[in-house]
Amino acid sequence: MGMAASQARFLGLTARMNNLEFEGQQINQQRTALSNKSASYYTDLLGMDVPTAPSVEEFTQTVYSFNDGALTNQITSLISDPANPGTYKVSYIRSWTDDFSIVSASPSIVTNMGGGTYNIGGTKLRLLGQVGGGTTVGNSINIDGTTYTVNNDTGGYYINEETTTRGLKVCTAQEVANLEYYKFNADYSAAERVYKDTDGSFYTLADDGTKVTQAGLTEDDLIMCLYDDTQTDPDKAVTLVQKNADNTYSKEADIVNTNKRYLTTDEINSITIYNDVANDPYLSTLSPDQVTQTVEEEKAILKLLNDELNNGDQTGQWFVRYVQNTSTGEYEGVYYKADEVTGAVWDGKNNSQSFIGAYKLGSAERIEEVKGVDGVELERDSTGRYIKITIDGKDYALSTNTVTDQDAYEDAMNQYEYDKASYDQSIEEINAKIEIIQSEDKNLELRLKQLDTEHNAVSNEKDAVSKVIEKAVESGFKTFG
Repeated sequence: MGMAASQARFLGLTARMNNLEFEGQQINQQRTALSNKSASYYTDLLGMDVPTAPSVEEFTQTVYSFNDGALTNQITSLISDPANPGTYKVSYIRSWTDDFSIVSASPSIVTNMGGGTYNIGGTKLRLLGQVGGGTTVGNSINIDGTTYTVNNDTGGYYINEETTTRGLKVCTAQEVANLEYYKFNADYSAAERVYKDTDGSFYTLADDGTKVTQAGLTEDDLIMCLYDDTQTDPDKAVTLVQKNADNTYSKEADIVNTNKRYLTTDEINSITIYNDVANDPYLSTLSPDQVTQTVEEEKAILKLLNDELNNGDQTGQWFVRYVQNTSTGEYEGVYYKADEVTGAVWDGKNNSQSFIGAYKLGSAERIEEVKGVDGVELERDSTGRYIKITIDGKDYALSTNTVTDQDAYEDAMNQYEYDKASYDQSIEEINAKIEIIQSEDKNLELRLKQLDTEHNAVSNEKDAVSKVIEKAVESGFKTFG
C-alpha cells in the first residue's frame, strides 16, 4: 500500500469512527429520553387511585317506626331539646294505604260513532255523573232519506236544514286572474275573444297572432266569464261573472243556506231514544234506587278526578264505562277525560289513533311529613336502643328496622363500575405506551451494539493502517539517512 493511499485510508477510517461515535451519542440521548418518558408513565401508574367497590353498610341505617292506628310512622329526625332536658324534637313520615285513589287502567281504542257518541267495543261511553233517558242533543233523525243531527234550544228540538239557491258569490283572486273576456256584436249573434294586457288595456289577436289594440274598450263593454274545461256540459262549463261597485267580481253559483227547522211532535216521537240505564251492561242490573245511588257516587268520583287530574277545575267532564271482573263478576268503573276523547285523532274507520288515558279507583300509598314535634319523650333499653316514644302523652312502642337505600347503593355501584372501567382502560393505555417505549429502546440497544461492533472493527483497521504508515515513514528515513 502506497504512503498516500494509506494516509487517505487512515483519514477515512478516522471520519468513520467519528460518525459512529456521534451516532452512538444520539442513540444514548434517545434512550435517555425514552427512559425519562417511561419513568413518567410509571409515576402516573403509581399516582392512580384504585377504585373501591361501595359497601352495602355505607348505605344502611337503623330507623325507628311506630304505628298509630292504621298509620305507620317512620322517624326521620331526633334532636335533643336543650331547653327541656330529656325531651326531643321529632320529625317523622306517616304512610297509609288509600283505597279511594285514582290509579291508571289499561287504555282502550275508542270508536267515534258520530253525533257526539263514542263507544269502546259495543259499550257506549256515558258522561260520568249523568244518566240520560230522553231525547237529547246528538240524537239523529232521518227525513226523506237525509240524516240530520237533532239540536235543542228554548224553542224545542230542531234540525239544521240546508237549502240551495242560485245567486252571486264573490270570486277568489285566482278566479279573477283566470277571467275570460268576449265582445259581442249588436244582436249578440257572434262574439270575439278579447284579452286583457298587463297595463289594463284590451286587445284581440289577428290571424297571424299579433296584438290588435282595442282603444277605449273597457270591462263594461265586455262579457266576463270563467271556463271549466273539466265539465262536459257547456251550460255548466261557462260561469258568467260581473264586476261590483267595490271593484270586486261575483260569479253565478249555488248558495247553500242553513235554516233552523223545529221538529213536529210526530218527528220527535220517531227518534230512537237511547236509554242509558236500559243499555248499560252494569246499570241495567240495578234497581232505580241503586241507579240513583250510583250516580251520586259518580259525582264524588268526578270531583276526585278533577282534583287530581284536572288541576282542581270542576268543570272538567269525564266519560265512564263499567267493566266486569271475570274472576269476581263485579263491575268497576273506568274513566276517560272527555277532552281527550272528543279531541282524539281518528283513522279511516273512526277508531282513535292518539293516546286516551284510562283511570279507575284503586289503592295507593300515601305519605305525609310531620316536622318538628316538640316535647317528645323517648325510652331506651339496656343496650341504648330506643323502645318507646311518648307524643302528646300517648305511648307508642318503637320498632327497629335496618333500611338500605338501595337506589343510592346502586348509583354508587354504577359509579364504581364506571370508575373501574376507566381505571382499567387507563392502565391498558399506559402499559401499551410503555411496551412501545420498551420496543423502541430494544431497537436502539441493538443498533448501539452494531455501532460498537463496527467501531471496534474500524478501530482495529485504523491501528493496522497506522502501523503501515509508521513503517513507511521509518523506511523513508532509512533510505535518506
